[in-house]
Amino acid sequence: MAQASATDTLVQLAVLATALILALILVRPVRGVLDHFFEARPKSDGLLRTASLLGRLVLPALGLGLIGAGSAAALDFGYDNEILRAVSSLLAAWLLIRISTRLIAEPFWAHSTAVVAWTLAAMNILHLLDPTLAFLDGFGVTFGEGRISVLSIFKALAMIALLLSVALALSKFIQLRISRVPNLTPSIQVLLSQLARFGLIVAAFLVSATSVGIDLSSFAVIGGAVGVGIGFGLQKVVSNLISGVILLLDGSIKPGDVIEVGETYGEVNSLGARYTSVITPDGTEWLIPNEDLITQQVTNWSYSSKFVRRRVPIGIAYNSDLDLATQLILDAAAETDRILADPIPKCLLKGFGDNSVDLELRYWINDPEQGVSNIADAVLRCVWKKFQQNEIEIPFPQRDLYIKNDSLKVTVVPT
Repeated sequence: MAQASATDTLVQLAVLATALILALILVRPVRGVLDHFFEARPKSDGLLRTASLLGRLVLPALGLGLIGAGSAAALDFGYDNEILRAVSSLLAAWLLIRISTRLIAEPFWAHSTAVVAWTLAAMNILHLLDPTLAFLDGFGVTFGEGRISVLSIFKALAMIALLLSVALALSKFIQLRISRVPNLTPSIQVLLSQLARFGLIVAAFLVSATSVGIDLSSFAVIGGAVGVGIGFGLQKVVSNLISGVILLLDGSIKPGDVIEVGETYGEVNSLGARYTSVITPDGTEWLIPNEDLITQQVTNWSYSSKFVRRRVPIGIAYNSDLDLATQLILDAAAETDRILADPIPKCLLKGFGDNSVDLELRYWINDPEQGVSNIADAVLRCVWKKFQQNEIEIPFPQRDLYIKNDSLKVTVVPT
């Protein structure tokens, strides 16, 4: 009996080694045929991903086929094939896991799913899965009419991971479909997308809990007490969430708007459940809590229109030609890009200061998302050059100092 068992083992190992050697010999020709097949097709991202996946699966697929054929031949000749069947099952499970995890875009979740699935498959093939599940199910506690065990927790976590990934994929699909509806404003589109995302995530958790036999009613009292404690700790989070919903409903701030909050100026990139993403002209992305956009003063440069009037103060010396300076300022505005010709720029006399004649240039732009300070810089540089070319003096504060020797008093008199 022992001799027959040893012979069966040697035969199976010989078949296994032969199958692996043949797979290594055939892998290059088969890959060459696949490459030739895909090269004759129009190139696309999906085709390239398929070709890459099949190229990696050639070796295990050949090994699986050859080992399966050897297992059937060994059985026909009266030899046992238990080892060959176990190896074939492992290879088949590996192929299925490899193909399924390629559909998961996130590398971490794909790797985690592969590890868990491979472990379960190996335990099932080695007949260790059922005893392990029974052992984990033996550890648990009872809440009312419900019971929670270590096994149910693992099942719940697996269901949550699966359903959460499905919910996120569905939310992205719904968001894409909503963004293509022409009659919805951007704020309503974002609101509907966020509500769909939140509803799908909550549904994923509830379905996961009930699917593994967890009675949610048994957590009502505990959940209420925990909810009060969490409510105090998450006041800001809830406030930001509600503020985000208010912003989406009233449409005061929406993606594409140019806003200014405190020291931050930029274009609204997206509205989230907790924060609003604002990208400044220098490329910095600020995440502003939604509560700040409700409680603080916000300048929305494009709330009803993107036409913005800017004011730039300019001072000239009292001995300068006022009419010439005014014309030079208007010429500088006309030569500066982004300043609109209609409405026409205006230069007004605002008053007579201590050291200068105070003028003010007023002009309009229709692209505040490109920045408002940089346009003022450009027009002031042009004014500076024109003033220098035409001898228009830009004043600065001056004082005359008188010293009286008899009283040792110093008197400062403005010039």
